[in-house]
Amino acid sequence: MRDIALCPACAGLLDGAPIRRERDAPRLDRLDGRAPLPVWACAPYAGPLRDVVVAWKDKGRVDLTGVLDAAAHHAGVILAPGVRAAVGRGEARACAGSGRDPVLVVPAPSTAAARRARGREPVLSLARALAQGLCAAGVEATPVRLLTQRGHDQVGRGSRGRGERLTTVRAPRRGAAPGPSLAGAACLLVDDVLTTGATLAACERALEGLGAHVLGAFVVAATPPPRQGSAAHEVHLT
Repeated sequence: MRDIALCPACAGLLDGAPIRRERDAPRLDRLDGRAPLPVWACAPYAGPLRDVVVAWKDKGRVDLTGVLDAAAHHAGVILAPGVRAAVGRGEARACAGSGRDPVLVVPAPSTAAARRARGREPVLSLARALAQGLCAAGVEATPVRLLTQRGHDQVGRGSRGRGERLTTVRAPRRGAAPGPSLAGAACLLVDDVLTTGATLAACERALEGLGAHVLGAFVVAATPPPRQGSAAHEVHLT
């Protein structure tokens, strides 16, 4: 029911520090010997949290935005030292020259049809909250929608369909977007859930095609590997 608040126990599932989860996403494996893109997740995508994310994203539970955005903000504060260290090692333009170029916090895109159906962009809200958390911890960051997706959104699609998304994510063509070049720009990707990693892999490839450096990604939750899966529980909306 839309007028029932999220119980403190379920909200508390997002209180912990984000942890690395890219090893559980096979689509993030690279073929050139590099380590997979680092991905931080607040919690496993299972049990009550799974119900919360689905209700927030696709069932009109806009009231849950505050809880999920708070988790993203908290993650931004915690991840800030690592982001600062990454740009300090010269991995991206944000550390060069004056050092005033912000880290670009880039939401994974949804299709135009999905945006119309939802009447909002949930992942963009997460990106804004993560950027605010980074800024609060002293890392200049700005959310920016750089990517688009054509075709169908991936909700309810199998792993094969998710893999097809590798060809549907697009970044602006070189010289087509206003503002400075993305060459060397430091980027952090944001999505709601990590499953196979196909979405983030497609986003990374699109941005790297324009010369950007993707430092990593943040997601609210990550699908646990089969050996760690747990039985689903009823979400407590009381």
